[in-house]
Amino acid sequence: MHFLLPASLIPPNAAAGTVSYYVGIAVRIGMNVLGALVLMVIGIWLARRLANFAERAMGRAKFDSTLVGFLRNLVYGVLVALLAVMALGVLGVPSAPLVAALGTAGLAVGLALQGSLSNLAWGVLLIIFRPFRVGDFVTVAGVDGTVENINLMHTQLLLPDGREAIVPNGKVGGDAITNYNRRGRRRFELTVGIGYKDDIGAAMAEIRELFAADPRILKDPEPGVWTKGLGESSVDLVVRAWTRSADIWATQTDLLRAIKERFDDKGISIPFPQRELTVVQGVLPVGAQQGS
Repeated sequence: MHFLLPASLIPPNAAAGTVSYYVGIAVRIGMNVLGALVLMVIGIWLARRLANFAERAMGRAKFDSTLVGFLRNLVYGVLVALLAVMALGVLGVPSAPLVAALGTAGLAVGLALQGSLSNLAWGVLLIIFRPFRVGDFVTVAGVDGTVENINLMHTQLLLPDGREAIVPNGKVGGDAITNYNRRGRRRFELTVGIGYKDDIGAAMAEIRELFAADPRILKDPEPGVWTKGLGESSVDLVVRAWTRSADIWATQTDLLRAIKERFDDKGISIPFPQRELTVVQGVLPVGAQQGS
């Protein structure tokens, strides 16, 4: 078995088979190995310092802790990989084939983990741009729930009925996101019907008094009540009011009950659907009589 040594390891003017020839080769190999070790030791120390510096800088910039840890490890891993390639170059190993092999392996891994990498990329973007935060009530990928956790691969939601949904970040970022808490306030809408014989102005005045009586209903934007339409059995009023996001469900249900009780007290009717039927009596056709 024969081994071919790199030309850089062969001393100039050395005759094959001489002691000095092999000693020169051993010295050169030893120096290259020592240089590679020194490069790796110093390089790893510098890579760790740079990664820690980047971590502190991202912490001062108030990056998410999950993202900070991920980026810190990414920076460190890239620097160590570059050091390994440089160390192999010092040892005389050609770096071009190694880089090509690493690129091919990276491409194969990327194709195999395409879905996971998509989730990872969207996870980084969601953490950076913050379209929602933990505690927000959102609609993502067609799922309604309160955000419990956001990590690099998926978003964890608590559904209103107590179930838990884990949505991949690729679906979260690739679809519309509705955040119900981002602005801190929300508007709700109620439809109330009154009888055709009732006074519309009086009914509206009663509802406006209920606006003023409930401190949870915001004065700015101003709440209001309008005539929405003429239904089959009622005049429909639409009620719109703003409240804090945390109070919306309790406020709108309490207001609806208060409207019903106030209308009952003031004699304003809330009709239920009714239909008038007209029965016409007459002589049935001969065929109908025979069929009966």
